[in-house]
Amino acid sequence: MKHEHHWKSDIAVITQAFISEMKRVGFKYKKQERELERFDEFYYLNGYSGICLTKPMADKFIYGELEKPGTHYKKEILMRDFAGFLNNNGYPAYIPITKSAPTKRYQRIPFIFTQEQLCSLFTAIDNYPVKKTHNRDVLDPVLYRLLYGSGLRISEALNLKLKNIDTENGVLTILHAKNNKDRLVPVADSLNERIKKLIWSYHKFNGNETHLFPSMKGNKTDISSAYVRFRDYLLMADIPHTSEGPRLHDLRHSFAVSCLKKWVLSGEDISARIPYLAAYMGHTDFRATQYYLRLTAELFPDIISRTEAEFGYIIPLGGAFVEKS
Repeated sequence: MKHEHHWKSDIAVITQAFISEMKRVGFKYKKQERELERFDEFYYLNGYSGICLTKPMADKFIYGELEKPGTHYKKEILMRDFAGFLNNNGYPAYIPITKSAPTKRYQRIPFIFTQEQLCSLFTAIDNYPVKKTHNRDVLDPVLYRLLYGSGLRISEALNLKLKNIDTENGVLTILHAKNNKDRLVPVADSLNERIKKLIWSYHKFNGNETHLFPSMKGNKTDISSAYVRFRDYLLMADIPHTSEGPRLHDLRHSFAVSCLKKWVLSGEDISARIPYLAAYMGHTDFRATQYYLRLTAELFPDIISRTEAEFGYIIPLGGAFVEKS
């Protein structure tokens, strides 16, 4: 049954206007809407009247005793934006300070595929038995090469529809990706040719709304199915799999490291290249991209002295910042 909130506080109307405004400018705003519904309930039950947002009121709502710092941080961001909207519309509002930001450090180190492992992996994918009960022998040679060859997230690849693919220019349009960002992703000629052949052979009579990598039922292939198949290929390629990976997202990590290694060894200006790589991969800031440079240097000792000497000022020290998939 679809959730339906019954708005009842004095601040309900302006809150709904704020939600509509955020959706109008392109945000999905589903989780934030639910949180603002809770704020409406909080406002009503605490007997607040009129339209305003004071510091005691904001603090009481944001900093729940049993909530994690990450939850506090999300509520700080939400109420900061809402307070700005109230002020812009002539209502007095305290603007919360974002002070609870969690440290995005993860213990897991990405698995970076060697060229030999990639060769074994793609050989396994290309030689998977052909059967009438599945379509993976047709789709997967393109899907997994796309993940490594373009650094797409698996969700971005599986969301691709035929209308998002410009094979004439070799450009993919990624819509509503992480953080609701859209971007254009050019692909290599060899990869574009594989996509062309797949569309011609498998999607010859399909409409533009068809997913590039559909399930046998015709809808979008789900991530769990793609991961199970990935595990099969790792086994066939004799690449050990543990709780630490490899994971599907490691193809994306491997793409980034491969790019940086190539640029460093060819004498490219990495400080100029990193912003392009960040934009290409859809990073919201440079921290994840910069971490890949540190990882590249650590994985390839023969270039670590060069990277540290020439680009040390853009390599983060220590830790392991890795974006979540």
